[in-house]
Amino acid sequence: MTPRLAVTGSTGHVGGEVARLLSSAGYEQKLIVRDPARAPYLPGAKLAQASYAEREAAVEALRGSEVLFMVSGAEAQDRVDQHRTFIDAAAEAGVQHIVYTSFLAAAPDATFTLGRDHWATEEHIRNSGMAYTFLRDNFYLDVLPLFAGNEGVLRGPAGGGRVAAVARTDVARAAVVVLENPGAHVGRTWDLTGPEALSLSEVAAIITRVTGRPTRYEEETVEEAYASRAPYGVPDWQLDAWVSTYTAIASGQLERTTTAVQELTGSAPLDLETLLTR
Repeated sequence: MTPRLAVTGSTGHVGGEVARLLSSAGYEQKLIVRDPARAPYLPGAKLAQASYAEREAAVEALRGSEVLFMVSGAEAQDRVDQHRTFIDAAAEAGVQHIVYTSFLAAAPDATFTLGRDHWATEEHIRNSGMAYTFLRDNFYLDVLPLFAGNEGVLRGPAGGGRVAAVARTDVARAAVVVLENPGAHVGRTWDLTGPEALSLSEVAAIITRVTGRPTRYEEETVEEAYASRAPYGVPDWQLDAWVSTYTAIASGQLERTTTAVQELTGSAPLDLETLLTR
């Protein structure tokens, strides 16, 4: 019997697809949302309003839920604090198991600076007393074409590094399998990747060939990367995250491919060409 499920992030890509897949399969769920007006209408889904930073509202929203699918929050300087508040609220509300979308190379010293946030969040969940399952996603395959911007240039200090990026739909499909039988995944960490590791030059070539939109990779030094992004006027932590997206690829930490998507879902993960032609 499937436990009582709570799902966050249903107004976004991964959480939204998880909620839709669960609904299509006939499962009941509670969607935890900040803005009910933006929530999807899905059969079998109830709404509860809370943000990650609102402890009391989150406790009330999560009461009665046994398993929580927790999509990592929006990038913010205090994201770890928000995560900790929500995790503590989940424990107080009686949640028994958290399934959290983490990052493939999560570590206290991860090259990708936001990977450190994911590690800190994992640690808080590990110490919460609740059961857990971590879905450590590589960068999203869907986002790589967006890195090229309007001018069709992937620009950054990635060198010849490779990234085994994973499609968001594959993350969602894997998450649903875990949520359907969470007891089988207690204490597990699933590293979710795409089927191949590509350099950004190869990514650009595939985008050009498949879409007909000329795209290229332009190497920058780290100093050049900071300088080219400085005009956006974002805070230092955001600049660090943007630039370290590329240095993480250069580091080789993101080139490993796994069979996790295939093992969980029974079908191979999407490659970039297939994703672009869907």
